[in-house]
Amino acid sequence: MRYWFGYLTAGIFGAMTWVLTQFGDRFATLVDMVYPYVMRNFQSILAQWTSTVEYPVWQLLAVVLGVLILASLVLMIVLKWNPIQWLGWVMAVFAGIYLCHTLVWGLSYHAGPLAEDVRLEVSSYTLEELSEATEYYRDKANTLAGQVSRDPAGNVEFEDFEALAAIAGDGFHTLTYQNHYPVFAGSRLPVKKLGWADMYTSMGITGVTFGLTGEACVNPQIPDVLLPFTMCHEMAHRMCIAPERDANFAAFLAASANQDPQFQYSAYFMAFRYCYYALSGVNAQSAAAAASRIAQGVGDQLRFDMNAYDAYFNAKQDKSATQFADTVNDTYLKASGDASGVASYNEVCDLLVNWHIQTVVLPSIAVKESPFDPYDETQVDLSGIVNAR
Repeated sequence: MRYWFGYLTAGIFGAMTWVLTQFGDRFATLVDMVYPYVMRNFQSILAQWTSTVEYPVWQLLAVVLGVLILASLVLMIVLKWNPIQWLGWVMAVFAGIYLCHTLVWGLSYHAGPLAEDVRLEVSSYTLEELSEATEYYRDKANTLAGQVSRDPAGNVEFEDFEALAAIAGDGFHTLTYQNHYPVFAGSRLPVKKLGWADMYTSMGITGVTFGLTGEACVNPQIPDVLLPFTMCHEMAHRMCIAPERDANFAAFLAASANQDPQFQYSAYFMAFRYCYYALSGVNAQSAAAAASRIAQGVGDQLRFDMNAYDAYFNAKQDKSATQFADTVNDTYLKASGDASGVASYNEVCDLLVNWHIQTVVLPSIAVKESPFDPYDETQVDLSGIVNAR
């Protein structure tokens, strides 16, 4: 019986995790009212502690765990331990880690959508509205493309990683204290550089946030134009904004609210990409015509940056490694409560289109009413009043 204690422990941890996720599903309103606010403060404490170390603490812990597992494997062989028993305890360790992760961060997947927190009404939209939003983001990106530094070859030349990380939280500060969105009142400490960047680049991974240490980490090798957006994306995760569509939208809001043109350009560059590829994916002749028309309006600098972006990932990503990483991520996201899995990254387009309608289109067509003047005969009906002129 003692050979199965490890499996029993893993099963108990797994059952506890399942109960937590079922609780999150059933009592989502209660979770949304309490959990994100409590854990956002806890994440801030963890981030403050781990910020004293330049390198990601969770990667150091992963190395230690790997060494311990390898050492236990060697001992199992040398001391002739039962391999079934050994495997059970290894499974128990990982099940325990996942349980802790769910407790301190993972239930954020069951909180309410970010749209509610930023007072954005999300509804279905027409092809015309998608086209108008895409064109809007294109025009903003075209303008900002000429406001960022470039090298003699035309490549964007942003400040170094540390300088960008130091101001990445400024947009969140604006959203919290000027736009009054308390959902962004989390840690604005700088993100860290991911270690083993070559490995993550080959898998197409741009950043990782680890809730157990409160660390938001970004791959320093990604193109400059993507770097500010990704920093804000990972910071949003650290603020317990878990779903990828919401973290992407938070990244757009924060980067576009930043006073630095580098962040603004990154925000509108990515917003245009998401909306353009969503428009291109619509299986309709009218959508293809709209996409073609919008593509013709892409400026030379924006087009150069888009081509450089695609060329970078085409050259650096390993197809098999990327497929493996996507499969793991898709499984994790679905197990955590995001039914869309990795497809949720692109679902930010729905939020971007509705944001454009609510903050750009509707205000532009609102009719400004003149103040009432009781002495203005054009505003007052004087018919039937004696001696009225």
